[in-house]
Order: sequence, then C-alpha cells, then structure tokens
Amino acid sequence: MLIVMHKGATEEQVQKVCKHLENAGLTPHPIPGATRVSIGVTGNKAQIESDQLSMMPGVFELIQVTKPYKLTSREMKPEDTIVDINGVKVGGGEVIVIGGPCAVESPEQTMSVARSVKQQGGHMLRGGAFKPRSSPYAFQGLGKEGLEILKAAREETGLPVVTEAVDTDSFGMVEEYSDVIQIGARNMQNYALLKRAGQSKRAVILKRGFAATVTEFLLAAEYIMAGGNYNVILCERGIRTFSNHSRFTLDLSTIPELKRITHLPVIVDPSHAAGRRDMVMPLARAAVACGADGLIVEVHNSPETALCDGPQALTPELFTVLMRDVPRLAAIVRGYEAQ
Repeated sequence: MLIVMHKGATEEQVQKVCKHLENAGLTPHPIPGATRVSIGVTGNKAQIESDQLSMMPGVFELIQVTKPYKLTSREMKPEDTIVDINGVKVGGGEVIVIGGPCAVESPEQTMSVARSVKQQGGHMLRGGAFKPRSSPYAFQGLGKEGLEILKAAREETGLPVVTEAVDTDSFGMVEEYSDVIQIGARNMQNYALLKRAGQSKRAVILKRGFAATVTEFLLAAEYIMAGGNYNVILCERGIRTFSNHSRFTLDLSTIPELKRITHLPVIVDPSHAAGRRDMVMPLARAAVACGADGLIVEVHNSPETALCDGPQALTPELFTVLMRDVPRLAAIVRGYEAQ
C-alpha cells in the first residue's frame, strides 16, 4: 500500500502515521516527493485497516500497489530517484561513466588507470579488491590491500570508488573503504548479502543475474530497499543466451522497460556483456541511445597483461573516445546540451 499525504502535511503528521503503522506490525517507508510526502507500507500479510488510516490527519489517499515489488515500483514513487554519491548524481540527467580495472593488481596499475579516468572526465573509479571467479585457481583479488590502493586513488583523484562485496563476512570492510558497493550478477539472489546491503549507508549498484527476469531483478533490489537503503542503482550487464559470439547477450530492451516500471536509476555494463574490446564501444553507445543513466566500463593501462578480463578492457585511448562520444550522443538522444 501507498499512503499519499496532503501537500501541507506536517512532519508531525507523517510521523504519527508511521508510528500507527509500526504499532500495527507494519513497516513504513517515508518517500519525499516534489510536492508531498508519501509513505510506502510493507510487511502487511493481511488487509490493512484502511478506514482508520484514511481518517488520520494529513492523509490524502490510500493506493493499493499491485506489483510484487513495492518500493522499487513507480506505483510507489512516480518521480525518478537520483542517487547522489559525493556530488555525482546518478539519474539526474547526465550520463555518468564509471571506469577502472576489473581487478586491483598493484598501486602503479590502479593509480595509472585512475588518473586516466579522471583526466578524461570519468565520474567514478571502479576496481575489484575481492573477485568472485568461476575458477578457484583464477586471481581472487588483493582483498584489504586492494581496498587500501583504491582509497589512495580516491584521495589523489577525488573520484568516488565503486568496488564489490562478495559476502557478508567482508562486507563491513568493503563498506569502510568504498563510496558505492557493487553486488555482482552471481550474488543477485544472495539474500543474506542483499539484506546486509539494506543496512548499509552506502549506495549499492545491483547487477542483474545471468538468467534473471526483470521481476526477479527488481525483487532483489526490493530486499535492499526493504532494509532501509533506498540508494540503489540497477545495472544491466547481459544475460546468458544461445549466442556464442559474445560473453553474454546485452539485453538492451531491459533499459526502457526498467525506466517505465521503476524509479531507480539504470546503468549498463557493456564490458561484461561483450567480453571483447571491439564490441564494448558500440554496446556503450547503444545503451546511451536506449536511455541508460550511466555506464560502467573496464579500463586497463596494459590489457594484455591484466590478471582479470583483459580482452574486454578498454585502453585509456579508447576510454578517451568513449568520453568524447557519450555526451554528444546523449545530447542528441535526450535533447539536452552536453556538459
């Protein structure tokens, strides 16, 4: 259910409605809007006593939410959510580009890439300190040492850091060093990890699972938001299909569909979808044309020696081209002037 408050409803009236819901064993989620506050309600296993609620001071109307996902739905919040990460606004109109290596390998490698990303106008730095790999013998990341390297890169460049949490045990450590916590495709339905992310004050990038439907994707985001963390960014990164010419198949149709049914910002990872450097740029341009709020791409100063996903990493030179093309294309497609 969604409780819409009057435009002139006071903070005291909002809090009284929230308290009433809590006393009934429900969980209220105040949602500030442009002109009024709404209160999303979750946890109701039975019919809510709507007559009593509708008569409370400040309440304008009650709306039943029909989707299985509640907090992520536009029924609950019609306005787009803007996730502000140290001044970088994801979903605010500008196409945000996150660049960096798949894995943090050394201070020299990470700092070199971070400087290139910063110099060419990238908005955030990505890099994995913990790496969930298909093979137990593949490079698993530097762990805390990698987080320390990312921290140093942030201090020099000023770029907010995006890095992945792979389990609940290391989540607190990742939370301490990062600005945005990524939950990868393999963990999209790791419910313990999603619940832990819901308790975090950090923004979360949630990647779509290899074979997840849109509804399953949004329900995974619902776990995070139900825990109280509303700063969620959805990431389309390709799904498993019969095609064998790319690592995954980038589901571009997901972008406009998500923009239609959810208020959360949507970014795209063309690197993991392609698995090949020559496909990353075209897929990135296509994602922008489809309405993505941002891109997250792999950048490496020496892809041929990379310990992780070198074949799909852009060189700094190619990243320069991407940063030239993105605002131009966005200006044409979206009808706003390039920044």
